[in-house]
Amino acid sequence: MEQSERRRPGRPSLSNEELLDKALDLFLEKGFAGTSIDAICASAGMAKRTVYARYGDKENLFKAALSRAIDEWIVPVESLREQESEDLEASLMRIGEILVQNVLNPAGLRLLRLTNAEAVAMPEIAQENVRRGTEPTLRYLADLFRRRLGGGGGNFARAEDAAQAFLSIVVSGPANNAAWGMRMDMVSIGQHTRYCVRLFLHGLLEDAAAPAKDEAGQLRLLLREAEERLGEARMRMDEAVRLVRD
Repeated sequence: MEQSERRRPGRPSLSNEELLDKALDLFLEKGFAGTSIDAICASAGMAKRTVYARYGDKENLFKAALSRAIDEWIVPVESLREQESEDLEASLMRIGEILVQNVLNPAGLRLLRLTNAEAVAMPEIAQENVRRGTEPTLRYLADLFRRRLGGGGGNFARAEDAAQAFLSIVVSGPANNAAWGMRMDMVSIGQHTRYCVRLFLHGLLEDAAAPAKDEAGQLRLLLREAEERLGEARMRMDEAVRLVRD
């Protein structure tokens, strides 16, 4: 019998991305310490020698899987910049919605939970998450506030503080709630995001003040109510599209 006839066909080799995805799922389910290379190889249908040849050890594989998760999670600054318009409040509404939805999607929640679980033992993974994901967003927001609130010279001394406050008020709350298993529907998330953006821009005292009785004040209130309804309608449409796709 010829050599070609004696050779058994091998299993199709998983791509590196598929291997990292399967590894990440196991790390999230069982934790870094509770996940073995054997379990990863069994899940991926891949020989141990292949995994060791690519990554050397479990820690390097974990960090590579986490790096891939960060790549999938990051919102490019260009995508945020595209949301800008002459209306700063409307711009921040759209930017806030993108950031909140991004951190609450399955990839974002997986990264958040895994980072929170392993950051004590490996603080460098949290630092990498901040360096590649959070810091570019903070720099963009600070630049936005300088351009829009700093006058002609772009001189807004508290731009970095404002950027940090925006992320803390608008994004961190829903992210922390989700990490602890608290669920919000898409409409509630949209309402919460819009309220937090207005709270950030105008403050609690202005928000609690009596409605303006002049014509301009009434017009602002009507526009705000219309924005709320449009935002809720957009959220419902997005949720309907997601359900259809699933």
